[in-house]
Amino acid sequence: MIGNGKKDMAVIVVRDADDVAAALREELARAADADRPGLERALALAEARAGVPDAELRGRWTGRRIRAGGHGGPLDAVAAVKALRQAEPGLSLRQAVQLSREAAAVPGPGPEPVAKPQS
Repeated sequence: MIGNGKKDMAVIVVRDADDVAAALREELARAADADRPGLERALALAEARAGVPDAELRGRWTGRRIRAGGHGGPLDAVAAVKALRQAEPGLSLRQAVQLSREAAAVPGPGPEPVAKPQS
């Protein structure tokens, strides 16, 4: 995460799906018939991921950070913002709120259960 002051939000999203897809295309071009179905499936998955918007990638990352912090509820709740700021202390409150909103907007399954310590 890179912030330009506490007000601005500048997040670098690193994408390597294009490089992965190119490598899979090269392998597919010289693959044996038995290997082609698996490589074709892998290429389709890599190409699908290449078109994912930056906000969704940030949202997924944020959701993982929030869940790793032990929060199992809604990703845009106050407790989620708190868990995110504890995991990433360099984030301002404004940045954490924006990221938690992006996490909540990511399509997919609902909240993942959080394992509770056994007593």
